[in-house]
Amino acid sequence: MHSETDKPVCLLFGANGQVGFELRRSLALDFSVLALDRGQCDMADAEQIRQSIQVFKPSVIVNAAAYTAVDKAESEADLANAINAIALGVIAQEAKKINAAIVHYSTDYVFNGQASQPYAETDAVDPQNVYGRSKLAGEQQLLEVLDAAYPFWVLRTSWVFGLHGNNFPKTMLKRADKRDTLSVVFDQIGAPTSAALIADVTARLLQVRPDSGIYHLSAAGQTNWHEYAQFAITRAGSKGMALSLNTHQILPINTAAYPTAAKRPAYSVLNCFKLEQALSIKLPDWRVGVEQVVDCIVENQNA
Repeated sequence: MHSETDKPVCLLFGANGQVGFELRRSLALDFSVLALDRGQCDMADAEQIRQSIQVFKPSVIVNAAAYTAVDKAESEADLANAINAIALGVIAQEAKKINAAIVHYSTDYVFNGQASQPYAETDAVDPQNVYGRSKLAGEQQLLEVLDAAYPFWVLRTSWVFGLHGNNFPKTMLKRADKRDTLSVVFDQIGAPTSAALIADVTARLLQVRPDSGIYHLSAAGQTNWHEYAQFAITRAGSKGMALSLNTHQILPINTAAYPTAAKRPAYSVLNCFKLEQALSIKLPDWRVGVEQVVDCIVENQNA
């Protein structure tokens, strides 16, 4: 058992995001976690990032900070690029000076969504929006600065949600309490992945330390936004949440009927075999994480 004083230091960027919030819990067993939020380190400011790493001299840097407003990114490309791409070059350069391992999170949006089977790490990237391009550029910054012998891991994930922060199931439950009908897109397919799962797998990754590089990390199975909404609302109702609509009042619409500033991939399921093999784990079905989060939301409401 480690005492706090002899644990290696982990510097966590993005401490108040969905994933960052869960990482504070999952990493605390093995590390003394220094968790920085936007107020303590602005990821659009290269000098603040540089100074944070130089001052704390961590043995591990986990970057859960990101610009994630996908539609807003279309009109804020410079800011998205600063946080999602340029920051990674700074992290990589500073980490290299002190030999700190790096974990960074990327996205299914690096793909164009035209596949018909889950994307592997080796499949061609072709992001369709500013957000996806900025995240891909961040991956490339790491790959350019660090060689394969250096300890770094890029975890591409998808459709992230959690108990902390704003996300799809929370939004659906709020609307289901106020509306008579809901219209939800049915022709975008992916795998909802809980922040808690991402955090737990990250802790495992830092224990095992597999080969450096890119890994896919998402829950197993696949769904679409309409089915996902139905599942979350049905679960909440079964746990006693009072809702003003039932699943028959959740209407499927296609993407064209719900125009957004940023183009979304129609299919972005990730093949996670490489990660499962490397860590000797089996990733759970997406429904498991949704049930856990919805159950907590209902419990908190009833408390």
